[in-house]
Amino acid sequence: MTTHLTHVPAPEGIAPSAQYSHVVWGTGRFVAISGQCSLDASGAVVGTDDPAAQARQVFANLRRCLAAAGAGFEDVVKLTYFVTDVGHLPAVRAARDEAFGTAPLPASSAVQVAALVRPELLIEVDAFALVPESDAG
Repeated sequence: MTTHLTHVPAPEGIAPSAQYSHVVWGTGRFVAISGQCSLDASGAVVGTDDPAAQARQVFANLRRCLAAAGAGFEDVVKLTYFVTDVGHLPAVRAARDEAFGTAPLPASSAVQVAALVRPELLIEVDAFALVPESDAG
């Protein structure tokens, strides 16, 4: 069985990156995941002043949201990282790499923002995924 996604790490004339795929396309059901922050199920912040702990919680929340749509990290085609300090990106990438395992990395963008919805939040990540259509339908 072939994958429903095609990853192009470096189109002709574009420098390759080990951090993301430049282009991803595929077929299936489109899923948009709202920006996830480091909030637990009760709405409490996990990892105040700890970018690594916040990043791990963000990706745990993304995993739960993807699962609700019948998807996993292998179905993600695009991530957008919003950080209050670009110095948090190594922590975000480490949490992303742990979450994605050996799955190809999606396209991504990173943006430093002045603030997120709550002052103790350091990181927010949203996602787009393509989920294979079920053969059972």
